[in-house]
Amino acid sequence: MCNNCDYTIHGVNHHHGWDRSIPPVETVAPGSSLFFECLDSSGGQLNRDSGVGDIANLSFDRVNPVTGPIYVDGAEPGDILKVEIAAFHPSGWGWTANIPGFGLLADQFIDPALKIWTYDTATMAPALFSDLARVPLKPFAGTIGLAPAEPGPHSIVPPRRMGGNLDIRDLAAGTTLYLPVEVAGALFSIGDTHAAQGDGEVCGTAIESPMNVELKLDLIKQQALPFPRFTTPGPVTRHLDAKGYEATTGIGSDLMSGARDAVSGMIDLLCREHGLSATDAYMLCSVCGDLRISEIVDQPNWVVSFYFPRLVLE
Repeated sequence: MCNNCDYTIHGVNHHHGWDRSIPPVETVAPGSSLFFECLDSSGGQLNRDSGVGDIANLSFDRVNPVTGPIYVDGAEPGDILKVEIAAFHPSGWGWTANIPGFGLLADQFIDPALKIWTYDTATMAPALFSDLARVPLKPFAGTIGLAPAEPGPHSIVPPRRMGGNLDIRDLAAGTTLYLPVEVAGALFSIGDTHAAQGDGEVCGTAIESPMNVELKLDLIKQQALPFPRFTTPGPVTRHLDAKGYEATTGIGSDLMSGARDAVSGMIDLLCREHGLSATDAYMLCSVCGDLRISEIVDQPNWVVSFYFPRLVLE
């Protein structure tokens, strides 16, 4: 629990889609600090004892539950909700899965796979993936946003102008996120907490891990903001930089094809040089590798790179 928080929002108060008509579970004043209990992205359908057979039974109607919504007194369309992310309280376990039909390379990886993780919540030491790989941890909330102005319900899966399923790994403790308000009260919700993720979340899942979050909600009145923005408190990749990277590229006229080629190249490299199975390499890329647009000006072709931190395998 948070001794300095004004409100505790329990995990039972969650919803599975964005809808401005969902009644708020709490009304708070600007400047309030809140403690959120967040479920994992399966909504409790997976647990520490789950096996790969449970993937087939996942209901997508229950994925990505978010805790809330919170009505911020005085918030109006045209305002900005300022979200100061203070701390994460991890649970010590999580999961990564290849879910058939989902992910950047869904056409290549058609069979389900599941990795159950355990990690030390006191030290937050790198989590063991296999005898070969340890993944540095960086807790953050994958889904964090506000209700849209358009009447709902709206799917929780895609990101939106008012936030939502952003999956930005740098929305970690110390970061301040700014979200455009579209409805009275803003109607803020948060969930889909992760223990680690690479930029791109290429297989469709990170280290999905239930955890609690402390944050502060405040208002910036009548300031236009077309899309979310955020400020980090310092370097964002230092925990992965120490040993350098292996990098593969995809080059062509389509960024999505380039991203697929870059990731496929890294999977091939990891299989060849480290003896990983293709599915393990794919999931490992999702939790710690980074997709980057390296060049987008020299038409007709663009360059997408995939960076894999060498320290994970050393």
